[in-house]
Amino acid sequence: MSGYLIRRILVMIPVLLGVILLIMVTIDLIPGDPAALMLGEGATADTVMKLRKSLDLDQPLAVRYVRYVSRLVQGDLGRSIREGRRVNEEIAEVWPATAQLGLTALVVAIAVGVTVGVLSARWPYSLFDNIVRVLSLFGLSMPIFWTGIVLIVVFSLVLNWLPAGGRGTWTHLVLPAVTLATPTIAMLARMTRSTMLEVLREDYIRTARAKGAGNRRVLIRHALRNALIPAVTVLGLQTGQLLGGAVLTETVFAWPGIGRMLVRAIFARDYVLLQGGVLVLAVTFVVINLLVDLSYAYLDPRISYR
Repeated sequence: MSGYLIRRILVMIPVLLGVILLIMVTIDLIPGDPAALMLGEGATADTVMKLRKSLDLDQPLAVRYVRYVSRLVQGDLGRSIREGRRVNEEIAEVWPATAQLGLTALVVAIAVGVTVGVLSARWPYSLFDNIVRVLSLFGLSMPIFWTGIVLIVVFSLVLNWLPAGGRGTWTHLVLPAVTLATPTIAMLARMTRSTMLEVLREDYIRTARAKGAGNRRVLIRHALRNALIPAVTVLGLQTGQLLGGAVLTETVFAWPGIGRMLVRAIFARDYVLLQGGVLVLAVTFVVINLLVDLSYAYLDPRISYR
């Protein structure tokens, strides 16, 4: 296990280096001078030149890349152009809010998606199963921002049960967490149902039932654990959608997280802050997928890492 973990961590390094390069190339492809765009139309040529020099924009891409990576190794993500603060400090302030929202959405998605998928497999092609499949398709089809707006209209404006935005008590967390979790719930429910139906046809399930095991024991102890491996894989891939959806969700609900910070950075053309925020999200995605891979050995003892 330790050898596998070291190899995966080493693989993460070129992935993150590639993300940094991709961000820099994307900024270079933006029409016009990035420094002039950051400062606006009223900036003088001297001011633009100073900003270009401070951001190393007067240097070739290879030089800027090496310098940024060397500063990154020292824990320096640069300084925000608009605020003048270190990007590390900006991200440290908003990251707890994003972590709270993401983890809550993840827990809701796992609890609801897996439970609904198991029950659908328990009674396939029943009324409950048909409703779940229709709702799952609906949840996958609807954009996150549209789902968020509908929830705000229904539960905040019409019923007046929950606040429409901001961060404070647990009530502020309900609507954005449900909004962010909806696509993942739908995907997990469909995947869990499909894999459970396959597992329930296996010989060892028939053997367990022949020995007198009840339906609940067969479903939870024997079938669910083996059916979770594909679902966990999907969950790892859905993490990227959770992180991407956090940008829209935090904007719709005025949630003060890293997603909303990235939107402000885009409109302010603060590419230093934008680059640091995207890099942090990329690191989060890579780490979560590593944890997903490590969880396979727990779910299935036959899997070993060498």
